[in-house]
Amino acid sequence: MKSLLRDTLMIVVLAAVIVIGLQYTVQRYAVDGPSMLDSFHDKQQLMVNKMVYYIHEPERGDVVIFQIPKLGEEGYIKRIIGLPGESVEIKEGMVNIHKEDGTVFPLDEPYVTDPARISYEGKVIPENEYFVMGDNRNNSSDSRSGWTLPRDKIIGKVWISLWPFDSFGLVTSYAYTGN
Repeated sequence: MKSLLRDTLMIVVLAAVIVIGLQYTVQRYAVDGPSMLDSFHDKQQLMVNKMVYYIHEPERGDVVIFQIPKLGEEGYIKRIIGLPGESVEIKEGMVNIHKEDGTVFPLDEPYVTDPARISYEGKVIPENEYFVMGDNRNNSSDSRSGWTLPRDKIIGKVWISLWPFDSFGLVTSYAYTGN
């Protein structure tokens, strides 16, 4: 009887450790709205890696879940486009990155099916902040509205698509040239 009680207690403790550990490392997220079409669809279920940015800094191309900086509301999804110290310019639908050293390079964005129709010229992105945009450039409220994303508001990086099942798998990351 002691053995059964001890084994049951061990299973309960192990289950609690796993559940608590998962809450701090991953989170499920459901896409709300069309701002990331065609990459992610409304109601699509995603798994977010909450630990990755303890290992390295966010990178250009990462799709992140975050809190809106001024509102504190959680659960927004966008792609990191500009890094601290850079500025972003959009001209004739092409996104150009202006680096601190004066170099400029265009982003190759195969995930964008309808480029931005409105030109944009941004200021230098502050330290520990990021310029984010939705992939559905003409239907996204993002950093072009005058805000940048503070590092401490990022919840995590989109990692796995769970549902619908035809989109199941690891989320594609893009390695940009010219970084």
